[in-house]
Formats: sequence, C-alpha cells, structure tokens
Amino acid sequence: MSSNIAMFIKERRKQLKLTQPELAERAGVGLRFVRELEQGKQTVQINKVNQVLALFGSELGVIQKTES
Repeated sequence: MSSNIAMFIKERRKQLKLTQPELAERAGVGLRFVRELEQGKQTVQINKVNQVLALFGSELGVIQKTES
C-alpha cells in the first residue's frame, strides 16, 4: 500500500470533516480497515480500498509504465 494513498484518504476524510468511524460506515468497511488503511498497511484488499476511494470520486487503477 502506497503511503500516498494513505495520505490522500486521511486528508480527504479530514477535509470532509469525517471521523474514521463515519468513513468506515459510509464506505461499508470496518473501522479497523480504515485505521490500517490510513496507517499505510502493506496488505489491504484493493476492492475495499476502492470502496473507500469511491466516496471521494476516485479509484485505484493500473498505470502502464513507460520504458526509459
């Protein structure tokens, strides 16, 4: 899990004045998941990350690397 994603979610949650429990409820995920996600835990389920990101109009996706 990228720390950029963790920071994005935490910052957006705070901008919307949501607590972690409120975010978890709105996204349909557990509070523990939200806490681990914001802490940048390396092993999280991508579908659940996308559930949370959907609240912010975002989602994880594949970006093809360009060869240098």
